Amino acid sequence: MADNYLERKYQEYQSQKSSATKSGYGKKKTTPTHKMRRVFVTGGADGIGKTIVKAFRMAGHRVAFCGRNEESGKETAEKTGTTFYHVDINNKEALENCMRHILEDWGDLDIIINNAGISKFASLTETSVEDFDQTLSANLRPAFITSRLLAIHRQSQTTPNPYGRIINISSTHYATNRLSSEAYAASKSGICSLTQTLAMSLSPCHTTVNSIIPGWIQADDYDQIDPETHPIPFSGRMGKPEDITRICLFLCQEENDFINGENITIDGGTASRLHDHH
Repeated sequence: MADNYLERKYQEYQSQKSSATKSGYGKKKTTPTHKMRRVFVTGGADGIGKTIVKAFRMAGHRVAFCGRNEESGKETAEKTGTTFYHVDINNKEALENCMRHILEDWGDLDIIINNAGISKFASLTETSVEDFDQTLSANLRPAFITSRLLAIHRQSQTTPNPYGRIINISSTHYATNRLSSEAYAASKSGICSLTQTLAMSLSPCHTTVNSIIPGWIQADDYDQIDPETHPIPFSGRMGKPEDITRICLFLCQEENDFINGENITIDGGTASRLHDHH
């Protein structure tokens, strides 16, 4: 009798399971329909920016990018089906005209990734005031310019865009004591502060603003890196551009709109080792 009872209950369970499946209850939710976003990347002709351009295009988005390396920019655009603008980010008018052209052509921008920047390192006495100004102009000012233009454009729209993302690329230099990096550290620290303020200012435009703080990114001459100044992260390897790109894609997912005003460090644990080292 016990065996028959268990068999009967099992058959009832199977019957209920089958009915639930036919009715749709218990089915796995289908993946939401992919939405093509309009993306603008500064400094997208080389390095991390180039990897970001390729990744967002492969994800099915419409991508425009700017950079100073005209040869590399044109080649990347041709291979990926993206749009390249030859722009020196130190030239305020050139960057503003680039942004305006994209906004007029596309109607709006959904994602801006402020990646462009320079990294000049020299001792304090060998860094001129002009060098300091140029570094801040290249690393900090473009993020303000693109964010400001997006805010002006969004406020002029009759139909609000319910989606927006701005991602600023900073550096672990902003928080580590390193010689000969006054200008660079100041500019990257400024990015982190600017990010948090922009997050408040752009909230009425339905746009989140976050920054990514990369640690050491693996270069071609990795074997020549001095382990005293470039310690291997706890993760056991150097960073790769793809490590940064994956976080950019994650932050741009529609459901991640509650991540806002954050400065996200991606360095494999390098920062903590640097603090221990010093």
